Amino acid sequence: MTILIDQPELVVGEEEEKVLVEEKELVLDGGFLVPDTNSFGHTFRAYDAESERQSGVENFYRINHISQTYDFVQRMREEYGKLDKVEMSIWDCCELLNDVVDESDPDLDEPQIEHLLQTAEAIRKDYPNEDWLHLTGLIHDLGKVLLHPSFGELPQWAVVGDTYPLGCTFDESIVHHKYFEENPDYHNPAYNTKYGVYSEGCGLNNVLMSWGHDDYMYLVAKKNKTTLPSAALFIIRYHSFYSLHKSGAYKHLMNEEDAENLKWLQIFNKYDLYSKSSVRIDVEKVKPYYLSLIEKYFPAKLRW
Repeated sequence: MTILIDQPELVVGEEEEKVLVEEKELVLDGGFLVPDTNSFGHTFRAYDAESERQSGVENFYRINHISQTYDFVQRMREEYGKLDKVEMSIWDCCELLNDVVDESDPDLDEPQIEHLLQTAEAIRKDYPNEDWLHLTGLIHDLGKVLLHPSFGELPQWAVVGDTYPLGCTFDESIVHHKYFEENPDYHNPAYNTKYGVYSEGCGLNNVLMSWGHDDYMYLVAKKNKTTLPSAALFIIRYHSFYSLHKSGAYKHLMNEEDAENLKWLQIFNKYDLYSKSSVRIDVEKVKPYYLSLIEKYFPAKLRW
């Protein structure tokens, strides 16, 4: 069986082509090979597949969908947007994630530092000239330090998992959508329509997303005046927004800049999702390269 893959409409040095590939070797941009199964022998993001992680993942989303409300997110953004918890470097933050396992992820239970480097190195191999994208791969999940005691040790449901807009209807493409029926916003007429508190084309920057590591790391990068391009900030902020970049929901809220940045996010997401494996990265070997990128795009110490 063969599958026809439409490559993103983004020029990265040479004309993109449609590629015919065998089912078990799906070729992504730049030649990255998608594994057939995740670490548990199932297809990726198979939230209903029976595995040792399935019940815990579903329970995670039950609590997440009940608890993430418009008012809750406003409080979290106000509190954590102050960036008054600690001061440390990007690499120090990477090392803090050594003991973190994402309970919302059905595909992998390796420490997060492994996933960061797997993502970054896969991108680096296929896009050697886009160093900003390599660094984005390394730092995109650093907001998960919210799970650490230094940051108040927030519960997993307030840090990880797929993200989605608050203040408008919860799209049915969101994983385990049924649990939103217990969310107070689900029954609030101000929040449960297609546009809710927003307007068509208002721009995702004006949309309140569920609170977690994506939005937090976006705030950290932006308020510490990173020189990464807007596409990098978009990737950091929306890489868990699967109902948008995988299902096409909520596009009525996007503006032109969002549409352009989404092309990069769709490229990035393939590496973020499919590079997950038990293959270990030689941290000391790649560390000098990533330290040089951190120095290029960030100040030495950041407020968190």
